[in-house]
Amino acid sequence: MQHPDIELVLDARAAIAESPTWSIPEQALYWIDVKAPALYRFEPSTGANRAWKLPDEIGCFALYENERAALVALRSGLYRLDLDHGGLSRLAEPPYNPLRFRFNEGACDGEGRFWTGTMYAPKEEPGQPEPSPLFSYTGAGGLVQQPDACLTPNGMCWSKEGDSFFFAHSKEHSIYQFDFDAKRGRISNRRDFARISESLGVPDGCAMDAEGFYWSAIHGGGRLIRYSPDGEVDREVRIPVSQPTMCAFGGPNLDTMYVTTARSGLNVLRKLTERHAGGLFRFHPGVLGLPRRGFAG
Repeated sequence: MQHPDIELVLDARAAIAESPTWSIPEQALYWIDVKAPALYRFEPSTGANRAWKLPDEIGCFALYENERAALVALRSGLYRLDLDHGGLSRLAEPPYNPLRFRFNEGACDGEGRFWTGTMYAPKEEPGQPEPSPLFSYTGAGGLVQQPDACLTPNGMCWSKEGDSFFFAHSKEHSIYQFDFDAKRGRISNRRDFARISESLGVPDGCAMDAEGFYWSAIHGGGRLIRYSPDGEVDREVRIPVSQPTMCAFGGPNLDTMYVTTARSGLNVLRKLTERHAGGLFRFHPGVLGLPRRGFAG
């Protein structure tokens, strides 16, 4: 069932809008467009949507906790983006051949480490897709490969208690749960958390609410699914376009759900019937969210 108060707040017509991130100090939502690469800052109180154009595809980002900056994961590497002046400074070389792979999906754990997946997305003639690894990143330790790999990484977040890590393998239609060692920044003991029917769509980005429930955006399925801590479906919320990409809690009380969506991949007919695909939507889910941790630098 479609949520009764869902509304379009920004008709962005983005190719692939992704990674909505609420800034509590600014009361603003940051988000990206992967294929028309840019970082955006949407201000709900005014409707303003500032853009920082980027030179290459962006797979994900994180706001710095104590600086006016963002860590942006471009195909060509990790960079620090100065939000006042727009300058880019390289932090890390890509751990792959950028003609064949790019970063996709990212989030920060409770210690402020940045986690990001990599995926096969060749610029040249496509070949056989290959699983590629998950990494964590700190300024001191650089990129550290983690013990998991997949074709399309998504749905990355931590449990309310911080002792579990969730990670969606979109092409496998699966969401996995891991034990998480916060002190060492390591994952272990992968097990099934939830599986999405192939006929419905794929699990994309996610959000964790204050009751410990996991929200998954079902790309191709036109909905969000809320899962209980034991992986059972609690409820579904229909979105008025078929390709939601990620959800995030925002608003002064973290009681508003923002949802990014995509136009890329829709045929001509679907683009005509889904006029607001690629837009930013919001609704009130009736539950509070958890604040999203920034990058410790």
